[in-house]
Amino acid sequence: MEPFSFVHAADLHLGYSQYGLEVRREDLDKAFQELVDKTLELKPTFMIIAGDLFHTARPSNVTLENAVKNFSRLRQAEIPVLVVDGSHDSAPNVVTGTILNPLDSAGLVYYLPRHEGACWRKPGCCYVYGVPNFRTRRKTEEMLPVFMEQNKPTPDPTLFNIFAFHMAVEVPELTPPYIEAEAPPELIPEGFNYYAAGHVHKPFKGSFKNGLLVYPGSTETINYDEAKDEKGFYYVEVDAAGKVSSQFIRLESPRKFVVLEQDFTGVTASKITEFAVQLVKGADEDGAILVPVLRGVLPAEVSRAEVDVAQIRSAAEKALLVHPVVLLRESEVAEAVVRSIFESEFKDLKTKSFEYFLQIFSERYSREEAEKIADAAVNLIEPLTKKDDEKVKQVLEELLQ
Repeated sequence: MEPFSFVHAADLHLGYSQYGLEVRREDLDKAFQELVDKTLELKPTFMIIAGDLFHTARPSNVTLENAVKNFSRLRQAEIPVLVVDGSHDSAPNVVTGTILNPLDSAGLVYYLPRHEGACWRKPGCCYVYGVPNFRTRRKTEEMLPVFMEQNKPTPDPTLFNIFAFHMAVEVPELTPPYIEAEAPPELIPEGFNYYAAGHVHKPFKGSFKNGLLVYPGSTETINYDEAKDEKGFYYVEVDAAGKVSSQFIRLESPRKFVVLEQDFTGVTASKITEFAVQLVKGADEDGAILVPVLRGVLPAEVSRAEVDVAQIRSAAEKALLVHPVVLLRESEVAEAVVRSIFESEFKDLKTKSFEYFLQIFSERYSREEAEKIADAAVNLIEPLTKKDDEKVKQVLEELLQ
């Protein structure tokens, strides 16, 4: 077998204007440009992007233009880019399709699930097989076996075999609490040397089915709780005997996040505001995003709305943004009250939930918008518990109208 190398990246989320900021969309473009810069320096045989290349199935023109420019640089260097879709950039429906299709037609990427056998081969070197993303565990369990039956994976024991996908595999040491594991291990086929995965934003590398399961993580911070995780990609070298040597390449361009977590149990609203303002001022840094996370149980008679979030937001002078996350709970409700709520009719529970959501969202939105979002949140409770995906989709689509 001929020795070769490849770059494995995932979860670029191009086009994501985090916190409604255009500069954050530009940040994600910069991370991609740095990824391409470093790839051109490494000169791999090919690149794999394991899903969520874009944050939406229909990225803006400016996002698409920047992506095309960078993919053109890779094409000019004769570095093929093999991609699968993720939970964000998968096709919303059969008619619309995914943006990866036209990029494939233009010769900028090779969208694996679209091609015969859902694969790409380099003779004497490797076999790469890729599957689409099906968004939920139920649909994955239903549709992935059907896809693989129609496009049978055929790993070649004389070559190095790579399985590319965008799913959280149900591995105890891997799946973070905020992601549902969409794929039980038995659903993933045997016979591959390297499982090139995406979806989990924290880098991970571990043994799996006589091969290696690898998540490179995201190239930028998509959620504040990822701030401590390194951002980058894997550079993988395979020798003539099929031995793997992988190196995590750290990106320098991602913006700095500073998470300021504090428990304010028993503290009054005015003191919480004062302390949080001091936390922000003490951590103020040029261009950083500061995320004060306020936790704890408030004293009796004190409500979340009394915390001056606007004052906390404006406490920094040098940071790009202060984004407070208020996870404060009002004083614990007496057991008798809780019992009365849950023993009442479901409609009464909905009323209580609506009031709670309305209070939360009123801190950030107008009354009209807060009522709309609170209503959607309540209407999601029942279909989510019943795993009624169609109803969930309908509620979300109505919210976005």
